Amino acid sequence: MTSPLRADVEPTPFTPLPWVDGGFKTVLADPPWRFANRTGKVAPEHRRLDRYDTMSLDEIKALPLDEHTATDSHLYLWVPNALLPEGIEVMQAWGYRYVSNVVWAKRRKDGGPDGRGVGFYFRNVTELILFGVKGRMRTLPHARSQVNMIETRKREHSRKPDEQYAFIESCSPGPYLELFARHAQPGWQVWGNESDVEEVRGKVHRGYEGGPIEAPAAVEYA
Repeated sequence: MTSPLRADVEPTPFTPLPWVDGGFKTVLADPPWRFANRTGKVAPEHRRLDRYDTMSLDEIKALPLDEHTATDSHLYLWVPNALLPEGIEVMQAWGYRYVSNVVWAKRRKDGGPDGRGVGFYFRNVTELILFGVKGRMRTLPHARSQVNMIETRKREHSRKPDEQYAFIESCSPGPYLELFARHAQPGWQVWGNESDVEEVRGKVHRGYEGGPIEAPAAVEYA
């Protein structure tokens, strides 16, 4: 169950996780992390923003993912830079061990770092996917030459890059499950309280519509 900050919104009832014979081989999860400063103006649940409801660390850890995944499987877990220890806790609670990570580098249209992020100590232009393994399962052959970085332009708040799906599918086998999904994806089973709605909460601000990264023009020398 997610617990909204606003008193006029009821908690979202828990919906059982999907199930497939043999369990899911690969899971992608982007939990609605709750930050300590829940009333701050950048907090996801702030009534002015109405971005999304959040869950406590214990609520996230309590999800019975281990019962719905294969004996050998992979986990791709999005974690804010400020909550890396909590991310490791969640990974272990779900039955996985941390082995590596994938960096999302947010770029401007011209390819430079997009410095419009937030942070108390640094201006964050990256986010991390923690990669965990349950049992014994290597990545697919393509992953041996895959760099652990995704470079794209930003979209609306909290939306992760669509390029993550091709990245994951080329490195880990199906069947695939996405937890806390906000947009349905072909070939994936999804679970989340916004996975079947036409329009998710939160606004798309100018300059956050995504799009290609344009390489700078080549300099010609006489």
